[in-house]
Amino acid sequence: MTTSTDGPAFARVRLHVAYDGTPFRGFAANDGVDTIAGRLNDALSTVARTPIVIVGAGRTDAGVHASGQVVSADLPSGIDLAQVQRSVNALCSPHIVVRAISWADADFHARFSAKWRRYEYTVLNAATPDPFMLNTAWHVREPLRVHAMRLACDAIIGEHDFTSFCKRPPVEEGQQAASMKRYVMRAKWDQNGDVLVFHITANAFCHQMVRSVVGLMVDIGQGKHLPSDMRRIMLAKDRTQNAPVAPPHGLCLVDVGY
Repeated sequence: MTTSTDGPAFARVRLHVAYDGTPFRGFAANDGVDTIAGRLNDALSTVARTPIVIVGAGRTDAGVHASGQVVSADLPSGIDLAQVQRSVNALCSPHIVVRAISWADADFHARFSAKWRRYEYTVLNAATPDPFMLNTAWHVREPLRVHAMRLACDAIIGEHDFTSFCKRPPVEEGQQAASMKRYVMRAKWDQNGDVLVFHITANAFCHQMVRSVVGLMVDIGQGKHLPSDMRRIMLAKDRTQNAPVAPPHGLCLVDVGY
């Protein structure tokens, strides 16, 4: 708990948030741009009657969704959390919903306390599109060889340098480039009729990593690459050798582990 010299005491809270990322310019707050964090900051500040700034477990891109985003923030310690949830949902729904809210330890941090994140990417592999999956799945018309896509998963499990699959952040003068090494604990494709879902769990993800991996795997499914090319391209540490990035609307942050 923290206490301002001229204001109320504050305590850390943990929120579980779901959102449809279609109408937003990503998660991170950005002045003059409609984002998930911006909406939540405004709503929580209105309800708490004091400026509130949230921290998210993952900064999803424009158009990316979440069913299990975790957010931390400091709220006045005497506030009614049930009322906060109802009020924030009234202000932010239907595109953003707080599914649960609870008090957390003072050192809990949605981003830095996380041990892993799990994403899912959905592909509709059918001759015709489905209007009910328009904003949640990548429609791929050409038949995919799912067995080849599954073979390609083995190459990314473990700790690897994902430079070939990541958009590298800019490096400020005098600073070292950020590491592109990530530890992937699980990667697999499930199939239910025409719907394919890629599940991937890692300690962290770099920018566009999942979408880049999926883009190459779909190329593998179409026969444009071999399953063994996944490892070859990863070892090259050269993003120009990779396939096009999969569109954002098929991606969803589904869970965060602490």
